Amino acid sequence: MAQSKETFKLSKVSNETIWLETRKIIIVIIGAALNAVALNLFLIPANVFASGFTGLAQLISNILADYTPLYISTGILLLILNIPAIILGWLRVGKMFTIYSMFSVGFTTIFLAIIPIVEVSPDILLNAVFGGVIAGVGVGFTLKWGASTGGMDIVAMVLSRLKDKPVGNYFFAMNAGIILAASMIFGWEKGLYTLVTLYVSTRMIDAIHTRHEKLTAMIITKKTSDVKQAIHEKLVRGITIVPARGAFTDESKEMLIIVITRYELFELERIIHKVDPNAFTNVMQTTGVFGFFRKDE
Repeated sequence: MAQSKETFKLSKVSNETIWLETRKIIIVIIGAALNAVALNLFLIPANVFASGFTGLAQLISNILADYTPLYISTGILLLILNIPAIILGWLRVGKMFTIYSMFSVGFTTIFLAIIPIVEVSPDILLNAVFGGVIAGVGVGFTLKWGASTGGMDIVAMVLSRLKDKPVGNYFFAMNAGIILAASMIFGWEKGLYTLVTLYVSTRMIDAIHTRHEKLTAMIITKKTSDVKQAIHEKLVRGITIVPARGAFTDESKEMLIIVITRYELFELERIIHKVDPNAFTNVMQTTGVFGFFRKDE
């Protein structure tokens, strides 16, 4: 009888895991579709560039088309640019993280090939804004579900560990290079509209998820031991435990304080919901961390 109950529990956990991973893949596919829509219906027709490797692929495709007899689509170039990044991620970041990045890049390439390039509006500002909004929604939901869009995410994480500098520095440098190159080659107006797209997409990502590299979570719970054990099983992060008391109920509780990266937020939310759905959690932006913070995940 005990063995039957244990088998049932394992089966339930296995089914939950399969369903969770399936939903994550679905979200990645939807995010890839939104990114392709933003590119083929808004940004590419207006000659406005996206951020990261996607913008770099656009830029190279346009340069080849305008200045050489060779034409390579943005989707194919995005795939080519991501191959070394994915290999790097597999070796230095983590296998599951890289697998989801591969899904994202692969489906983005497929959708870019399927969806025709159509000019929805001749107004370049509308294209820049709506392209940024749609791309930001796609990236935001992909990050919210613990996946990645690959490319610059992987490279920035690896460089951050090697040089011990914030991930945001590398995103800023990459996007600044895209804006500068677009301005010099296609005119300063295109560069300024690209800046509008980057700003809008970043704001959307902030609204849905977060672009901050590190976050601080404060978890107030009665199940301190269970929550702590569950977190340590999934995340390699230190936890500080502080006594707490509810002002309204006067109940004794404890507060767990943990600093995580943005990629770990989804996993932390899942752990807390599973172990103690009644826990109160406050997640805040962390401007800086001084002292030991484990970089390899």
